[in-house]
Amino acid sequence: MKIVSIAGARPQFMKVAPVAAALIAAGHHHTLVHTGQHYDDNMSAIFFRELGIPAADIDLGIGSAPHGAQTGAMLTAIESGLLDSRPDWLIVYGDTNSTLAGALAAAKLQIRVAHVEAGLRSFNRRMPEEINRVVADHVSDALFCPSDAAVAHLRAEGVTRGVHMVGDVMADALTSLASRATEHSAILRRLGVSPRTYVLATVHRAENTDDPARLAEIVGGINHLAEPVVLPIHPRTRKLLADTKLAFGDRVRVIDPVGYLDMLQLTQNARLVLTDSGGLQKEAYWLGVPCVTMRDETEWVETVDAGWNVLVGASRDALARAVAEWRAPADRPVLYGDGRASARIVSVLEGAE
Repeated sequence: MKIVSIAGARPQFMKVAPVAAALIAAGHHHTLVHTGQHYDDNMSAIFFRELGIPAADIDLGIGSAPHGAQTGAMLTAIESGLLDSRPDWLIVYGDTNSTLAGALAAAKLQIRVAHVEAGLRSFNRRMPEEINRVVADHVSDALFCPSDAAVAHLRAEGVTRGVHMVGDVMADALTSLASRATEHSAILRRLGVSPRTYVLATVHRAENTDDPARLAEIVGGINHLAEPVVLPIHPRTRKLLADTKLAFGDRVRVIDPVGYLDMLQLTQNARLVLTDSGGLQKEAYWLGVPCVTMRDETEWVETVDAGWNVLVGASRDALARAVAEWRAPADRPVLYGDGRASARIVSVLEGAE
């Protein structure tokens, strides 16, 4: 089979890696198209090196832009490439503008679309990611779900054909790379921090960063934490902090974005994770690290139901209280599969030939 994957943001590179490896191992021709949505070394190239992903076959170099302009540029470029290559399947991952553009371009050309991480819902249409994932699901021919809840969401929307519960491909990546992170990452030594003595924080989601009031609450809450915080900062968040004249305090160690192995090492050694990222909520759960999520809702409701994740919105008081007082329960049920999602995806695509 000829298969094209569309990716453009750092969470997608982690999802592409195990799927691409499984496709190539099965003898299929796989082409990776990088839209360029994330484009600097710390947000893009380092993930290719660490995850063992071959260099993108096509780099569209779209870069940053407002949602409409960025998605439109991707749609035009992806369509042009698909007209030339005519693959059997186009695979999109997650919920970014790259996901939306790839799914729409292929669907309009009658090329079959497979959506990895289908069926997730926050039920918050203010989130651009929610729009992207809903549209991608409704034009896809194969929908690969990470959980039973995702399957149920699709069923509630009338989507039942081509739906497969395969587990989460990010579990595949973590399973294969966690030990490598321990062996090769020196991030703790470089930062001078010891295991379980710091909070790992990330803030990047538009609902938090684009709202000055929410961003001020989050910065205030983090600044009031009584323990050291390590915060790899998204370039966009850094710019918005400067624009709003907000700054983190002395206990917050703001660092540039790090690669996947360093991020795994920081996560598995943190006392607690404080984030608005979807992927980090899951990784914290898999690694047995408590998580406090700075959102009003989450797609990964199972982590909340299991007691390992708590939602605090953008309230500085709720944030500070949860970080100081909250502890994870003793039990941690298996969630989101067994690390073999990629193999199941390949089997489904082969069966659909």
